[in-house]
Amino acid sequence: MQTRRIGDVAVGAIGLGAMPMSIEGRPDEQRSIATIHAALDAGVTLIDTADAYHLGPADAGHNESLIANAVASYGGDTSDVLIATKGGHVRPGDGLWTLNGRPEHLRDAVEASLKRLGVEAIGLYQFHRPDPNTPYADSIGALRDLLDAGKIRMAGISNADPDQIRQANEILGGRLVSVQNQFSPAFRSSEPELALCAELGIAFLPWSPLGGISNAAELGSRFAVFAEVARERGVSPQQVCLAWMLAKAPTVIPIPGSSRPETIRDSVGAADLELSAEELARLDPA
Repeated sequence: MQTRRIGDVAVGAIGLGAMPMSIEGRPDEQRSIATIHAALDAGVTLIDTADAYHLGPADAGHNESLIANAVASYGGDTSDVLIATKGGHVRPGDGLWTLNGRPEHLRDAVEASLKRLGVEAIGLYQFHRPDPNTPYADSIGALRDLLDAGKIRMAGISNADPDQIRQANEILGGRLVSVQNQFSPAFRSSEPELALCAELGIAFLPWSPLGGISNAAELGSRFAVFAEVARERGVSPQQVCLAWMLAKAPTVIPIPGSSRPETIRDSVGAADLELSAEELARLDPA
């Protein structure tokens, strides 16, 4: 697979979003591990997770532990695999997603993630979502301190606007390496953040790039032009969607969620699908 860069690390142009393997409706562990192994077989070297990808407090960190077990049990070389996790979102067990951006929480969260992942330093740690009850500078300052302490190798942010991207990069001393925002044919309001990341050389990681767990399979029926281009090229609408994103900037690295081997294999095909200028022009006004 072609590679792109997060900081000084080269990763496959298509990553794996692992959330569907741990939240409501998740598959059995055997299928999840098979999905991660299929991704690794296909050249995926970026796996995205978060400490909040679980069902309840007793299940905390399920996704991180699952990924650690899957990578450890993989028969091939995994030295180039970058596991990116996040902190600052909390699932207290009542079905809600709450926020906690306090520096002390992020420090504790990193320690817990280190143990679950079984590593000495987290490859990429991302502040999951701004907490309105905590100054953004305080949350990012915690990432800076964790970076300086060697607890995390690279720092990123998620669900950020352009001002927050600039502020985070300044607080981190120019060391912000990634921004993970929602972006898909149905959700294009992150175009300004994508463009800013391209300008600054920061990786932009679209989450839910196919429209989310419940909508990914219907992408072609919801957005006819993606289905039309897919039929013409003999590929899936999902591949066309991911290739469209890759064409937007060399800093874009989509992380489609998957819980089945066949879907991540299909997604990876987008890395080899080069769309023409005419096809891209048809897709952008869709």
